[in-house]
Amino acid sequence: MSIANLPTAYLTIAEVAEALRLSKMTVYRMVRAGTLAADRFGKSYRVPESAVEEYIRVSGNPLTENPPGPRS
Repeated sequence: MSIANLPTAYLTIAEVAEALRLSKMTVYRMVRAGTLAADRFGKSYRVPESAVEEYIRVSGNPLTENPPGPRS
């Protein structure tokens, strides 16, 4: 079996929401807007783990990128 034939790991909308600390509705909006890639399986969406990792990489974490300065 080659790398290309390996199955893609998928997450549910609820799992993505928990991982990103967002509401499920926000994740649905992101999927519909095309901000977060997802595949439709019947009536439900599944989000590839790679899409979540890419979203985190592109959006970044403002807490680690620009830490607030000391308070005066």
